[in-house]
Amino acid sequence: MTSPHIRDIKPFVPARDFELSRRFYTSLGFTENFAVESLAEFEAGDARFFLQNFYVEQWASNSMLYIDVDDAGAWYGRVQELIASGDYPGIRATPPRQQDYGAVVSFVWDPSGVLLHFAQVVT
Repeated sequence: MTSPHIRDIKPFVPARDFELSRRFYTSLGFTENFAVESLAEFEAGDARFFLQNFYVEQWASNSMLYIDVDDAGAWYGRVQELIASGDYPGIRATPPRQQDYGAVVSFVWDPSGVLLHFAQVVT
C-alpha cells in the first residue's frame, strides 16, 4: 500500500506577544507571507512555519525548531545585532559550537522561549 503524497509540514510556534514575535522573525530575516488575527505564516528559503497567537509556557519552553543553514556564525551575528538593539527582550543566543552529531549549532531563544537551532552541517 502506498502512502498519500505529503506536500509540506509546517509546525505551529507559540507566541506570548504575537506582535513582538512577528517583528522578531521579520527582523531575523524571515518573510511574513500572511497574517490574520491569530496566525501568521513565515518563510525562509523553502521552509515555513505558522506563528500562533497562543501561548502556554510549558509548550513554548519545550518547543524547538531545527533550522538547517549554510553559516551558523552569520546567524549568530544577526541575533547578536537584535540583542544589542534592545527591541526584543528575552532573546538570547549561544555562539556556534560543534555538536557530537557533526553540525555546528548556534542556539537561539525567541521572545517566547522557543529554542531555535541554527545548524550548519560540516562535512
